[in-house]
Amino acid sequence: MKVQLEKSYPMPASADTAWALLQDVEGVASCMPGAKITEKIDAQHYKGTVAVKLGPANLSFRGEIEVKGIDLAARSLHLFAKGTDSTGGSAASMDLSARAEAVDAASSNLVGTSEVTMSGKIATFGGRMMGPVSDQILGQFAANFAAKVQAMQAAAAPAATTTSATASAQAATPADEPKPLNGLALMWAVIKGWFSSLFAAKKS
Repeated sequence: MKVQLEKSYPMPASADTAWALLQDVEGVASCMPGAKITEKIDAQHYKGTVAVKLGPANLSFRGEIEVKGIDLAARSLHLFAKGTDSTGGSAASMDLSARAEAVDAASSNLVGTSEVTMSGKIATFGGRMMGPVSDQILGQFAANFAAKVQAMQAAAAPAATTTSATASAQAATPADEPKPLNGLALMWAVIKGWFSSLFAAKKS
């Protein structure tokens, strides 16, 4: 099963600041719900895990990330990631291209296109919900990414604001030990959104 997504998220920082974080694969991974880099093989290859919680069940995916290309002039990054769960019953891969686009001196857009492929039990379980759930995951990722670049932008401000910037960075940076991705909570958010749009359509 495959799903293709193209998204753009506003960032509260300059394109250069967003690009500085985008090049940091370990920093980017820390923004993804449930994800963690466990080993850096070299500048292009990494190993990592993604923890997923589905009700009482906990799934752990182990996989590899490869940096396929970096375009400094375009501020763009191309990644490919693949992995399998601990039982071997599910597999997933993602081909991602992302770039930082300038809006003005203090803001930018994070633009990404991705193709996600799933097979095995997780594809059967997710079914038609795969697209909306992927939207929810990317929304959480973008919020975490925005918090990090905002902290980075504040840290680069004049010395008078250094103390407050450090406090903001500590508050905004996601925890080192990621919480498992709560699949049921994501699905519930998708269902609530669907009902809201349905009732809004009826009222209009």
